[in-house]
Amino acid sequence: MAEPSSKFQQAPDVLHQPLGDEAVFLNLNNDRYYGIDEVGARIWQMLVDTGDAELVVQQMLAEYDVDEATLRADVDKFVAELEQAGLIARRDA
Repeated sequence: MAEPSSKFQQAPDVLHQPLGDEAVFLNLNNDRYYGIDEVGARIWQMLVDTGDAELVVQQMLAEYDVDEATLRADVDKFVAELEQAGLIARRDA
């Protein structure tokens, strides 16, 4: 789970390409392709723009009619999956 103070960035060996409202990625470290849907692509873009999962949650709450606890859990899970796949990395403090 992402810590509130964690800051993130796109991993250096990852290629990213938007495809309409979705996005695809290639992790050059393991030659794996990944695809994400419209909501995932929105989270990704905000995360790499701000580096801050908490800001992503706050913006998504303003954009979507969703319960905060559910959204926070979903964003934390998605960020953890992106990190595990090597698509994002924690910024050095």
